[in-house]
Amino acid sequence: MRHFKTTATILALCGVLAACGGGDDNQQITTLQAGSLAYGRAAAIQIAGIDLRASMTAQTGLCKDPVFNPAQSVPKLAVLNCTVTATGEQPITIVGSNGQVLYQGLLTVPQPQVVLNTSLGSVTLQLDPSVAPATVDNFLAYVGSGYYTNTLFHRVISGFVAQGGGYTTGLVKKAGQRAPIALESNKGLPNIRGSLAMARTSEPNSATSEFFINLVDNPSLDYESADRPGYAVFGKVVQGQDIVDAMAAVPTSTFNSFANVPLSDITIRFALRSQ
Repeated sequence: MRHFKTTATILALCGVLAACGGGDDNQQITTLQAGSLAYGRAAAIQIAGIDLRASMTAQTGLCKDPVFNPAQSVPKLAVLNCTVTATGEQPITIVGSNGQVLYQGLLTVPQPQVVLNTSLGSVTLQLDPSVAPATVDNFLAYVGSGYYTNTLFHRVISGFVAQGGGYTTGLVKKAGQRAPIALESNKGLPNIRGSLAMARTSEPNSATSEFFINLVDNPSLDYESADRPGYAVFGKVVQGQDIVDAMAAVPTSTFNSFANVPLSDITIRFALRSQ
């Protein structure tokens, strides 16, 4: 048996050349519009100005491999494509083809959020990829594939945790799990009330799809040492904690070899990324 397992739009207006930078050939950036930025998703950042070229370069901690798209870049509008790999405020610098800085500013990426639509109500989870990126990416992959549709909170212990994400009605193991991920329990996020963590077996690097929500502070589940690695927290409930608490009020029993099984199914109807 297993154990426990906004969107920002930045419109930067440069009123004078000194604020934006410029070049000997009059390259200028007048506006930079990032639109809706989302962690783990492709971004197309639009840059308006004068004498813009695909040979410009971008320096930023915002995303992986930023590159100006030559097919979409014209002298008055350039498009920077990349995949967002960070959250929070991230600096961005645009350097002209002559090596001079044309623009410096900040872009903001919200932490991703996922809504669990359950038979008891909706729960909104906010994830923290800055601390536990592998765990967040794994969870978002399951969400994106629709894996959690019609899975159960199959193990609920009042005063402890509510665990789900691996079984369907009748405690049938759901097929299609991804490869296990490395444990990220030593990153400093504690197993406190409302926190979201990955379930696993006794093998530290064994987490797949199952997760749990802490109903109370559970310091015994935190990382202590390599011999007592604990459970990886990667997010928290930001809305619907009352729904999670209601799960703990459902009577439970033993079903086959499973203990603490709710007598009335608590079903995750679907999981949807909302941010």
